[in-house]
Amino acid sequence: MEKKRPYKPFRYKAKTTWSSARRGLLSAEDKPNIIVGSPPEFKGEPDIWAPEELLVGSVNTCMMLTFLSLAQARGLTPAKYESEAEGLLEHVEGKYRITEVTVRPHITLRGEAELERAREIMESAEAQCFISNSVRSQVKLMPEFVVPASPK
Repeated sequence: MEKKRPYKPFRYKAKTTWSSARRGLLSAEDKPNIIVGSPPEFKGEPDIWAPEELLVGSVNTCMMLTFLSLAQARGLTPAKYESEAEGLLEHVEGKYRITEVTVRPHITLRGEAELERAREIMESAEAQCFISNSVRSQVKLMPEFVVPASPK
């Protein structure tokens, strides 16, 4: 019987420093800084990253990386992967919260033979994406797979 390896915990650090008005700097060691602030709906500026966008982007990115990691383990390399995500911010029980994040991956495969495997991998990615497993928001995954037409 194979002995199970214990899972190792990991810690991630980020620092936020206020700079002016509703704006600050998000930083982490050995990473480029990101200017962050309130979105325009909350008296912020439209040209900087808001926490709401970063949360939606984190779910979207984690879904992509989970899919690609699982695909690699199963010998699948998509021809292309693009994904859009949208978060819904609602006022619920007296508080604003992101209640839903919809992720729409658009995955181009190399051939028809990969389609069923890609669907299975996406189902696993949805279950295993640790960012979506970490938030209270409902995460909806709506993948679209494209198989190029074979040359005649």
